[in-house]
Amino acid sequence: MNPAPAPPAARPAGRIIQLTPGAARRGAARPFVLVNMAMTADGKIATADRRLHTFGSRRDLAHLYELRATADAVMCGARTAGADVTLGPGGLKYRRLRLRRGLAEFHLRVLVSGSGCLDPGLPLFTRRFSPIIVITTGRAGPGRWRRLAAVADEVVVAGGSKVNFTAALAHLAEQWGVRRLLCEGGGELNDALFRADLVDELHLTICPLVFGGRTAPTIADGVGVPRLADARRFRLARRRRVGEELFCVFTRVRN
Repeated sequence: MNPAPAPPAARPAGRIIQLTPGAARRGAARPFVLVNMAMTADGKIATADRRLHTFGSRRDLAHLYELRATADAVMCGARTAGADVTLGPGGLKYRRLRLRRGLAEFHLRVLVSGSGCLDPGLPLFTRRFSPIIVITTGRAGPGRWRRLAAVADEVVVAGGSKVNFTAALAHLAEQWGVRRLLCEGGGELNDALFRADLVDELHLTICPLVFGGRTAPTIADGVGVPRLADARRFRLARRRRVGEELFCVFTRVRN
């Protein structure tokens, strides 16, 4: 009788890194941050039921993969990491493009959840083609940190109740060599990055649809700014029409 096959070796748990309040030194290096979003003509990124739908064209999808092929890491929030999200690089041609640019064949994947309430069975965790880093907070607690470390390569605790993105991004630069970070939403994550003045470039695809609805999310939900004077300012650097979509690139105006 042949012996039963041995069970697969358990994956070693990832590291849990707790950043100190002063982890982000003044002037510390951080990645160049791009935000890429598709929105409707009325500024929505999903319908009023807040379900994620792909409503951009094939050209918009290709644009997403082209941007991923320039980044050392791709980041999204917990709500964006749905049932079909892996944050992969796309087809072989994009991986070859990365290699020609001197980048790793696969980018790092970064998932943000202040509460740490994430399903370990998400495809983003089960598809093991590149390292996964989870950024969370102290309010998630040690139990959730350990549960996430079982499926991620590193869990970064940055902040007590809210994510300290300045410290978290400095950590990605110093410990993982991330020079260029692409953020793909959702709206609350984008809002936090805008308010922290960490977004250098905004890629925005405007699609010929109108969703409406006061509960439908926009590219920057969350807290927002209370006064016009607090708004983050950008300038239109490039624009291009492809079919019925308008592809825009905005760059940050330095204060």
